[in-house]
Amino acid sequence: MIDAGKGNILGVEVSVIDYDAALEAIFDAAHSGKALKVTALAVHGVMTGALDHEHRWRLNRFDIVTPDGQPVRWALNLLHGTRLRERVYGPALMGRVCKRAAREGLSVFIFGSRPEVLETLRTELIKLAPGLVIAGARGSLFRPTTPAEKAEIENEIRASGASIVLVGLGCPRQEVWTHEYADAIGCPILAVGAAFDFHAGTLKQAPTVLQNLGLEWFYRLLREPRRLWRRYLLLNPAFLTLLACQALGVMSFADKGSPPTNAMNYG
Repeated sequence: MIDAGKGNILGVEVSVIDYDAALEAIFDAAHSGKALKVTALAVHGVMTGALDHEHRWRLNRFDIVTPDGQPVRWALNLLHGTRLRERVYGPALMGRVCKRAAREGLSVFIFGSRPEVLETLRTELIKLAPGLVIAGARGSLFRPTTPAEKAEIENEIRASGASIVLVGLGCPRQEVWTHEYADAIGCPILAVGAAFDFHAGTLKQAPTVLQNLGLEWFYRLLREPRRLWRRYLLLNPAFLTLLACQALGVMSFADKGSPPTNAMNYG
């Protein structure tokens, strides 16, 4: 089990952690009824923090930021000599959380995406983790919430009795949501991105060989070019350039960000 703190990648503190340690932290908090903010960041997620000082501040207040993408794991190994052998992939972490929650009698709440995806997701998660109790599910409004709506969401999740919340709103909205809701809800919240669609079967995952080569982004780009071309064709080269600057000491990336001036309550 590996949990060796965090390493700075372009100003974002990424956890040097493996699946076992992440699961232990999540379930310790779940059994204790304590807030815990968890996200899994690939290159795009790291770059949202690198390019936005307020969002960087939010990310650096997460308890666990797993290296979701192979390039992020490689960056940790390059910059900090961590020798991590595997990434902690959001969809895989979600699957392991659901299986362990079923074994330990803990329930989960799923928040985000569209109602039709959530219905399919419910069915598939119970197939994946027989006995899993899904305490509730709520689709996204796909817009910022009013204070009254935010309070309603908080109350619904607390009233469900869920021990763990899984959030699939896409990056960076899901990290903003987790940051804004964690303390009020008071249990572990995992921001898992496209994991909802992967587990529901509405989006295909890249073949394992491409995932291992760090080319999952290429597979997704081929499947959704109009939506994703800016993310990958602009941000990936920028990530490599900035990473080289950090590795060579040209830039320090010591700035951990600034507190947001306004709350951004997505729903």
